[in-house]
Amino acid sequence: MTGPDNSSTPNPTSADPKTGGTQIIDGKYEVLRELPKEGNVAQYEVKAAEGVTRRVAWFDVGTPADRQQFHAYRTALRAIAPAGLTDVVARPGAYYAVWQDVSGTPLSDFLSQSNKKQETIDAVEALGNTLAEHGFALPDADIVLEAQTPKIAYLRPLTSRTPEQVAALNAPILSELNKGRVKKNKPKRPREAGAWLTFIPGLLFLGGAGWLGAQAAQIYLNPPVGEVKNVSGQPAQTAAQSLVKSGFRVEYTYGDSGSVPVGAVIRQDPAAGTNLPIGRLVTLTVNKPQPLTVPKLEDMTLDEAKAPLKDNILKMGKVVKADGTLSNTPEGRIIAQTPAPGATTQRGQPVQVVVSTGVKGKGTWIADLRGMSYVQAREHARDAGLVVTTVIKEASDRAENTVLRQDPAPFVRVTVGSPVKLVIATAKYTPPSTPAGSLPIPPRYVPPPPPVEPDLGTGNSDTGNSGTTTPPATPPNQTPNQTPSQTPQEIPPTGTGTDTGNTGTTEPLTQRSVTFSYVFPADLPAGTYTVVVQDADGEREVLRPTESTTLAGLQATAPATVRGNAVFIIRVGGAEYARVNPQ
Repeated sequence: MTGPDNSSTPNPTSADPKTGGTQIIDGKYEVLRELPKEGNVAQYEVKAAEGVTRRVAWFDVGTPADRQQFHAYRTALRAIAPAGLTDVVARPGAYYAVWQDVSGTPLSDFLSQSNKKQETIDAVEALGNTLAEHGFALPDADIVLEAQTPKIAYLRPLTSRTPEQVAALNAPILSELNKGRVKKNKPKRPREAGAWLTFIPGLLFLGGAGWLGAQAAQIYLNPPVGEVKNVSGQPAQTAAQSLVKSGFRVEYTYGDSGSVPVGAVIRQDPAAGTNLPIGRLVTLTVNKPQPLTVPKLEDMTLDEAKAPLKDNILKMGKVVKADGTLSNTPEGRIIAQTPAPGATTQRGQPVQVVVSTGVKGKGTWIADLRGMSYVQAREHARDAGLVVTTVIKEASDRAENTVLRQDPAPFVRVTVGSPVKLVIATAKYTPPSTPAGSLPIPPRYVPPPPPVEPDLGTGNSDTGNSGTTTPPATPPNQTPNQTPSQTPQEIPPTGTGTDTGNTGTTEPLTQRSVTFSYVFPADLPAGTYTVVVQDADGEREVLRPTESTTLAGLQATAPATVRGNAVFIIRVGGAEYARVNPQ
């Protein structure tokens, strides 16, 4: 059995080793069974310390709106005072109400009766008006009748309704409540013989009543007198009990005074020391100022909160310190308050606050970026929540923009948002040891001579038997022993990069596409796994960091473009786990 599932509200149940793993709520209620959940309220049937069965309504309070809903519900409970309510708890991490069973006749059974007492109908209607004042309807409560008095056994913790919604929900019940109000006539009994004897007790009763009336008239005309005690400044209930014991009746009126506590007697009428006949009325004026609205203190410091509290004649209550990471509240700022902002309270009441101890930095780490390109390394840093702020270029034989070094080092835990410094490769340049001379000017272009037609009649051609060959004609402006100059088209190309066999140059490696394919075992060790490929260009990531719970039992495939010899490396937590040949 589990309690409410909410990331910001702790689980209400915990296992007690002394009871063999029994679930306990708030350390004092043993869970018997879990009841259906209503909205964000989880319900449990529990056993209290005294062995009796109770019902716990646990609120999932994860947002300020949830907290406001709970405080509105608690305010309604205090005003209505349900008979089934035994306890209401409100503190950070624990918001719940405890209910007990109330015996009596369910309201539905009373509505089905054909004869109903007028006083019971009036009491139910009055209860409905009280619920409506706090945004609840009669169907929202489990109502039972005990000695014709309606009592609330349980009030569902719903959001407040509008007056129109409450009226619509109450209409069917009020309609049934006013049906069948019939009073049966008692049948007349037949007169029996000797019935006149029944008048004798009546005569005796009348005689006794006359004597008692005379005594009462004597007392009324000459009543006993008592002195009215001084109860000013006392709590209203204590003052009323003292006067009632002296034989007086008490009535309350309300006033406003800053010199006495809220709920205490401001003045009394008649004044203290007055001799007043016993049974007479004493009126007590009780200090009940107009309710105040609690100001919003959240996100303020304690010093800033003093001004609104002073303006509303309230005072600072208990200050509780808590971690402000989840709410992202800076140190010294108020996270929450009780009563909640907008709630009503009386003058001089304390307001309890929860103050943040600060936001703890969230840790992260960066992978080994060496061998990656600058673009790949920058993306890795962003994924880890870090920022590349410094890039230093260094001459190297590695491919240009390849990461040579990094700071912070691989797999070192740092705070999110920390800077990253990269050293990347750039092409080497070596100046010549001696200055180069002027380049030679190519010779002037001379067009080749036209071909000479063979002379078929002179016999100078090759006959195939004489072994002599006619020499080619000599171009004009050129002696027979002069070698023709090379033209620009005949200058051999250089620097092609192809392998000539003797020059020592190497043909560049060509790119090819390969595939990574690997089936992770079902019992994969716990950790964070990454897959990289190593080739002539260095090392690059193929599979981003992934938890073992996601990879266990799955086949992973990924394409990659490599040059030269290549191999895939699987790492867990920075350590090598396996090597896989490309396909």
